Amino acid sequence: MSLLTPVQDDSLSSVSPSAQSGETQTARQHRHSAIRHRWDALRKRVGDLAIRLVEEPDVETASWRLPADVTSAGLARRLVHERLTTWGMEDLSDVTQLLVTELVTNVVCHTCCGDLVVRLSAVEGLLRCEVEDTDGTMPQMAQPSSGEEHGRGLRLMDTLACCWGAERTRQGKITWFELPAYALH
Repeated sequence: MSLLTPVQDDSLSSVSPSAQSGETQTARQHRHSAIRHRWDALRKRVGDLAIRLVEEPDVETASWRLPADVTSAGLARRLVHERLTTWGMEDLSDVTQLLVTELVTNVVCHTCCGDLVVRLSAVEGLLRCEVEDTDGTMPQMAQPSSGEEHGRGLRLMDTLACCWGAERTRQGKITWFELPAYALH
Protein backbone atom coordinates (compact mmCIF):
# COMPACT_ATOMS: atom_id res chain seq x y z
CA MET A 1 0.00 0.00 0.00
CA SER A 2 1.41 3.37 -1.01
CA LEU A 3 1.46 6.26 1.42
CA LEU A 4 1.46 8.67 -1.50
CA THR A 5 -1.81 9.47 -3.24
CA PRO A 6 -1.73 11.03 -6.71
CA VAL A 7 -2.99 14.59 -6.87
CA GLN A 8 -5.83 15.08 -9.34
CA ASP A 9 -5.76 18.45 -11.04
CA ASP A 10 -9.15 19.51 -12.33
CA SER A 11 -8.16 23.09 -13.05
CA LEU A 12 -9.11 22.80 -16.73
CA SER A 13 -12.34 20.86 -16.23
CA SER A 14 -14.49 24.00 -16.45
CA VAL A 15 -12.87 25.17 -19.69
CA SER A 16 -14.66 24.33 -22.90
CA PRO A 17 -13.15 21.62 -25.13
CA SER A 18 -12.29 24.18 -27.83
CA ALA A 19 -10.43 26.38 -25.32
CA GLN A 20 -8.66 23.32 -23.97
CA SER A 21 -7.41 22.23 -27.37
CA GLY A 22 -5.18 25.27 -27.81
CA GLU A 23 -3.60 24.95 -24.35
CA THR A 24 -4.01 21.29 -23.60
CA GLN A 25 -0.57 20.10 -24.62
CA THR A 26 1.35 22.97 -22.96
CA ALA A 27 -0.85 23.04 -19.87
CA ARG A 28 -0.71 19.27 -19.54
CA GLN A 29 3.11 19.26 -19.85
CA HIS A 30 3.41 22.02 -17.26
CA ARG A 31 1.01 20.24 -14.90
CA HIS A 32 2.79 16.90 -15.32
CA SER A 33 6.16 18.56 -14.73
CA ALA A 34 4.92 20.26 -11.55
CA ILE A 35 3.35 17.07 -10.25
CA ARG A 36 6.47 15.03 -11.09
CA HIS A 37 8.60 17.60 -9.24
CA ARG A 38 6.36 17.42 -6.14
CA TRP A 39 6.42 13.61 -6.23
CA ASP A 40 10.18 13.48 -6.58
CA ALA A 41 10.66 15.97 -3.73
CA LEU A 42 8.26 14.06 -1.47
CA ARG A 43 9.79 10.70 -2.34
CA LYS A 44 13.26 12.06 -1.52
CA ARG A 45 12.08 13.47 1.81
CA VAL A 46 10.31 10.22 2.75
CA GLY A 47 13.36 8.21 1.68
CA ASP A 48 15.75 10.46 3.63
CA LEU A 49 13.51 10.22 6.69
CA ALA A 50 13.45 6.44 6.45
CA ILE A 51 17.24 6.32 6.20
CA ARG A 52 17.62 8.64 9.21
CA LEU A 53 15.20 6.53 11.23
CA VAL A 54 17.18 3.37 10.50
CA GLU A 55 20.72 4.73 10.45
CA GLU A 56 20.80 7.85 12.64
CA PRO A 57 24.50 8.43 13.40
CA ASP A 58 25.76 9.08 16.91
CA VAL A 59 26.35 12.78 17.40
CA GLU A 60 28.48 14.07 20.26
CA THR A 61 28.19 17.75 21.21
CA ALA A 62 29.66 20.09 23.79
CA SER A 63 29.64 23.85 24.25
CA TRP A 64 31.06 26.38 26.66
CA ARG A 65 30.39 30.11 27.17
CA LEU A 66 33.64 31.88 28.00
CA PRO A 67 34.54 35.49 28.73
CA ALA A 68 36.24 37.27 25.83
CA ASP A 69 39.51 37.85 27.67
CA VAL A 70 43.10 36.61 27.53
CA THR A 71 42.45 33.64 29.84
CA SER A 72 39.87 32.11 27.50
CA ALA A 73 42.29 30.74 24.91
CA GLY A 74 43.99 28.52 27.49
CA LEU A 75 40.68 27.50 29.03
CA ALA A 76 39.28 26.62 25.60
CA ARG A 77 42.35 24.46 24.88
CA ARG A 78 41.91 22.53 28.14
CA LEU A 79 38.17 22.02 27.61
CA VAL A 80 38.67 20.84 24.03
CA HIS A 81 41.42 18.42 25.04
CA GLU A 82 39.31 16.93 27.85
CA ARG A 83 36.28 16.49 25.61
CA LEU A 84 38.20 14.94 22.72
CA THR A 85 39.82 12.53 25.17
CA THR A 86 36.35 11.58 26.45
CA TRP A 87 35.16 11.01 22.89
CA GLY A 88 38.21 8.92 21.98
CA MET A 89 39.43 11.50 19.47
CA GLU A 90 42.81 12.23 21.07
CA ASP A 91 44.50 12.12 17.65
CA LEU A 92 42.74 15.39 16.78
CA SER A 93 43.49 17.11 20.06
CA ASP A 94 46.72 18.95 19.20
CA VAL A 95 45.46 20.39 15.91
CA THR A 96 42.07 21.23 17.37
CA GLN A 97 43.62 22.97 20.37
CA LEU A 98 45.87 25.04 18.10
CA LEU A 99 43.00 26.10 15.82
CA VAL A 100 40.52 26.84 18.62
CA THR A 101 43.23 28.99 20.24
CA GLU A 102 43.49 30.98 17.01
CA LEU A 103 39.72 31.50 16.80
CA VAL A 104 39.35 32.49 20.45
CA THR A 105 42.35 34.82 20.20
CA ASN A 106 40.82 36.47 17.13
CA VAL A 107 37.65 37.20 19.11
CA VAL A 108 39.63 38.60 22.04
CA CYS A 109 41.92 40.75 19.87
CA HIS A 110 39.56 41.91 17.12
CA THR A 111 36.11 42.34 18.70
CA CYS A 112 34.51 44.14 21.59
CA CYS A 113 32.45 41.15 22.69
CA GLY A 114 31.78 40.41 26.34
CA ASP A 115 31.81 36.67 25.84
CA LEU A 116 32.06 33.94 23.23
CA VAL A 117 30.82 30.39 22.79
CA VAL A 118 33.00 27.42 21.83
CA ARG A 119 31.13 24.43 20.39
CA LEU A 120 32.36 20.99 19.43
CA SER A 121 30.41 18.35 17.59
CA ALA A 122 31.53 15.00 16.27
CA VAL A 123 29.64 12.68 13.97
CA GLU A 124 31.04 9.60 12.25
CA GLY A 125 34.68 10.67 12.56
CA LEU A 126 34.19 14.30 11.56
CA LEU A 127 34.92 16.94 14.18
CA ARG A 128 33.47 20.44 13.87
CA CYS A 129 34.55 23.30 16.09
CA GLU A 130 32.72 26.63 16.17
CA VAL A 131 33.50 29.87 17.96
CA GLU A 132 30.57 32.28 18.14
CA ASP A 133 30.79 35.95 19.04
CA THR A 134 28.52 39.00 18.89
CA ASP A 135 30.62 41.02 16.44
CA GLY A 136 29.31 40.97 12.87
CA THR A 137 32.68 41.73 11.26
CA MET A 138 33.64 38.75 9.14
CA PRO A 139 37.21 37.41 9.38
CA GLN A 140 39.54 38.12 6.48
CA MET A 141 42.78 36.40 5.68
CA ALA A 142 45.67 38.81 6.27
CA GLN A 143 48.78 39.24 4.14
CA PRO A 144 51.46 39.67 6.84
CA SER A 145 55.04 40.47 5.92
CA SER A 146 57.75 38.08 7.02
CA GLY A 147 58.61 40.15 10.11
CA GLU A 148 55.08 40.57 11.46
CA GLU A 149 54.05 38.52 14.48
CA HIS A 150 50.29 38.56 13.81
CA GLY A 151 47.98 37.74 10.93
CA ARG A 152 48.68 34.07 10.30
CA GLY A 153 45.83 32.41 12.19
CA LEU A 154 43.44 32.00 9.26
CA ARG A 155 46.28 30.82 7.02
CA LEU A 156 47.06 28.19 9.63
CA MET A 157 43.40 27.21 9.67
CA ASP A 158 43.37 27.03 5.88
CA THR A 159 46.39 24.71 5.96
CA LEU A 160 45.38 22.38 8.81
CA ALA A 161 41.58 22.09 8.61
CA CYS A 162 39.81 20.15 5.88
CA CYS A 163 37.45 23.12 5.58
CA TRP A 164 36.60 26.28 7.48
CA GLY A 165 34.43 29.34 7.16
CA ALA A 166 32.37 32.01 8.86
CA GLU A 167 28.63 32.59 8.90
CA ARG A 168 26.65 35.58 10.03
CA THR A 169 24.11 35.11 12.79
CA ARG A 170 21.43 37.45 14.11
CA GLN A 171 23.74 38.39 16.98
CA GLY A 172 27.13 38.30 15.24
CA LYS A 173 28.99 35.45 13.57
CA ILE A 174 30.22 31.88 13.90
CA THR A 175 33.69 30.98 12.67
CA TRP A 176 34.18 27.22 12.28
CA PHE A 177 36.52 24.51 11.07
CA GLU A 178 36.25 20.77 10.49
CA LEU A 179 38.75 17.96 10.87
CA PRO A 180 38.23 14.35 9.74
CA ALA A 181 39.59 11.81 12.21
CA TYR A 182 40.80 9.50 9.43
CA ALA A 183 43.11 12.19 7.97
CA LEU A 184 45.47 12.00 10.93
CA HIS A 185 45.91 8.24 11.12
